[in-house]
Amino acid sequence: MDPLDFLEPADLLSFFHSRKTEMSCMENPQIFLNQLRDHNLIPEDKYKTIRMKSKDNMRKAVYEILDWLEREKSKHIPLFWKCVFKDVIISQYPTMKLLHNSLMDGSFHFDPKLPERVESEDSDEKGSLKVSDGEEKETKSTRKKRKLRSGSTCSDSDVEQPGPSAKQTPGQKKKAKKIQFSSPKKGEIDEIWTWPLYKTQLPVTCGNVEGTLIRDKLAKGEKCILVDKQRFTPSEFEKFAGKESSRNWKMSIRCKGTTLGKLIKEGHLKAAVYKRRMKLAKKSLLASYSVTDEDDSEDEESSLEAQPLTEEATGGEEREEQSEPAEMSPDHYRSTFKVTCGALTGTLYKSRFGSGKCGKSIRTEMSWLSPEEFVNISLNQRDASWRKDILYDGKPLSVLLETSVLVIHSLLCKCKCCKPKPEDLENQKNDDECYICKSEGEEDLVVCDNCPRSFHQNCHLPHLDDAILGDDSLWMCTFCVFKANEKYRYPDEQRTEAVMSCQISPYMLECQYLLLYLCSADEEQIFATNPRQYLEQYSSIIRTPMWLDKISDKLQQKEYKTVGKFVSDVQLIFTNSAMYNRDNQEFLDLGKHLKQLFDREFQKAFNIQD
Repeated sequence: MDPLDFLEPADLLSFFHSRKTEMSCMENPQIFLNQLRDHNLIPEDKYKTIRMKSKDNMRKAVYEILDWLEREKSKHIPLFWKCVFKDVIISQYPTMKLLHNSLMDGSFHFDPKLPERVESEDSDEKGSLKVSDGEEKETKSTRKKRKLRSGSTCSDSDVEQPGPSAKQTPGQKKKAKKIQFSSPKKGEIDEIWTWPLYKTQLPVTCGNVEGTLIRDKLAKGEKCILVDKQRFTPSEFEKFAGKESSRNWKMSIRCKGTTLGKLIKEGHLKAAVYKRRMKLAKKSLLASYSVTDEDDSEDEESSLEAQPLTEEATGGEEREEQSEPAEMSPDHYRSTFKVTCGALTGTLYKSRFGSGKCGKSIRTEMSWLSPEEFVNISLNQRDASWRKDILYDGKPLSVLLETSVLVIHSLLCKCKCCKPKPEDLENQKNDDECYICKSEGEEDLVVCDNCPRSFHQNCHLPHLDDAILGDDSLWMCTFCVFKANEKYRYPDEQRTEAVMSCQISPYMLECQYLLLYLCSADEEQIFATNPRQYLEQYSSIIRTPMWLDKISDKLQQKEYKTVGKFVSDVQLIFTNSAMYNRDNQEFLDLGKHLKQLFDREFQKAFNIQD
């Protein structure tokens, strides 16, 4: 679908209205005019006449054509933008490229608001006529309504109205009606389903979720509600909004506070009667199959496709529409994805993803990046396509987009990813969860000013005082302090025996780093807590239990005297794991993996070369 389809026709018309002069000043506009002619947007006589103009008159003539297009063919303005935003036009005219970017990134919303447009028709015989008092009141009313609507997510567009009314003299020619940026008539303000602008689609809500209802698809029994480029049937939309328990989309989905059921009953909407069928649903990996009512999904090849029967044809019978959800791949249930681009690796977080530009969704070792930034850093290319250059599981990221595992947000989306406030931009620089325990928790997170990591006060080593939370000075975590000093601490190679016998106080930084590294690597927090609390008969098999939190407390309380004592407790965790999990290969392998990580990092931290 073209991204322009997500913009309201009234927004496209308003944008056109304020950019006519810019477009009329383009150098050598012949190719531009040819494109309009090819799409039947200007009459042949006007096209032939304008070719004979001089340079100055050409600009005037182009403006007159654009003005004529706004007055006489305003409903074709969306087609105008689609045809002039073709690559062949954008490559020829820098002005069109700038206008294209302004529409695509939503920056046009920040343009200064225009004053109300006042139309006054000049009489051929009796000069100009004054605007009626009624229209002055209507203009003031329009201005007030716009203020009230300015804060909405999807701003309601104004309805086209005729120009100022005036009595015609017998000798006066009747002029074409012009578009007036004004409000609907009194009594129709809230009934937007009667506005010409919403003839094909309506803004709808279910709970706190907003979408766009496509009228003709509802009448055909197809997926008719659009949310962030994803289509839903009404019941799917109800489920997506968290209102599945109501099981009555005609009451839970509303347009401007009015239920769809009421609009259907009053004849403002036509809705197909959706068929239902039984489907086997698997409750869990261990549970047996049970029969449940599921929704019929839209399938052009399916013999069960819903018939376009209206409410009137079925005597107003209301049957709950159900659709069968498409079969989900395992990736649909993932929240993170390991991605690569060239030699650069990172983790993409679905919750942070907005689009290529919006949302710093890819976490690398040193920063959070948007997909475009990730590609630019890896390939040093500004024009690289993140959809094909970023790989997940050996396949382009576009595969996740095509299967709706990832969904690109609408151009008009106002979430924290797409329209972040200054504090949101600052928060995007760091993790949303603790780097150690992998949870947000109820405590405040302390963020590192040198890397993207965040920590709970008692998860970090050393523990963080309350004073740090209110301190505006820069703070570096133990990971960053260790990395910054690593190359200066051990210029000479060390031996394991010598390191193990050293007093721990000069090497506290290394020990704290190693334990934090190990805790972070234990992503499932399997070795973090006391195993006796959740493993039966553990004490009968393991005489000396040990876990990461206990070692952390002992480090914080400075109970260790030598490096060897610290290392001995860490190795005890792995020894206990190997003994207890002899018959559990999965947990046995996890313990072995963590042991390998610790041994390798221990040698690097102390520059050991045995």
